[in-house]
Amino acid sequence: MTTARRDFLKHAGLGASALVALPGSALAATSPREIASTDAAAQRALRRLNAAEVSSQQAITWDTSWMQRVRGKHRAMFDVPLVELGYPILRSGIWVEQVQEVFKVPASEISTVIVIRHDAIPLLMNHEYWSSYNAGEQFKVKDEDGAPLTFNPVLTPPAGKQGSGPPRLALDKQIERGAIVLGCNLAFGDVIEGIQRKDKVSVAEARTIAMRHVVPGVIMQPSGIFANVAAQQTGCLFVEASL
Repeated sequence: MTTARRDFLKHAGLGASALVALPGSALAATSPREIASTDAAAQRALRRLNAAEVSSQQAITWDTSWMQRVRGKHRAMFDVPLVELGYPILRSGIWVEQVQEVFKVPASEISTVIVIRHDAIPLLMNHEYWSSYNAGEQFKVKDEDGAPLTFNPVLTPPAGKQGSGPPRLALDKQIERGAIVLGCNLAFGDVIEGIQRKDKVSVAEARTIAMRHVVPGVIMQPSGIFANVAAQQTGCLFVEASL
């Protein structure tokens, strides 16, 4: 049995005894490191489900009005599940510039939807969050010298700092130019959990704090997959932006 299959079954609620009973089970040959990795993945899934539950309890009204903003001949949805120092975000901005250069069309003919989900979730948080909650260390995002980053590499950088790419391609600049940026509420549970642990507050309070640190213009959605599908329903072509 592959590690991926064990992870799926564990997330589905099957314990070790059930795994052993499955045909072709290789659980006995599983290393302690693999078991620890599986447990960590299950705990992470639980945190995300808790975040979804809090959203339900707070009766959040999900904003899908962004779907009406998708227009023009050239439409693309950039799926961003990994941080990769923010390069997947830069690719969306580069695509817009290339479309304008090659097809000689105005910005009104181009629609960009960026879906930030899974491990890339810290990219939708502001610099204050990154510095106050040690996001670089928590999400294992390091600079070229191997030190945890203390600012969001895809936003216009703080004074004296260098972002991941040209300032014009920063996430906040793309939002100003009309890019639609959507965030995964399930993955947002990782951010909430980190704030809850540091500030010693309830999940609901941690979510309120987290929302104050979301980059202006980002629209939270029930999940990244929900956002991906909704964007494609508006006519956007799917782009796997991560390497």
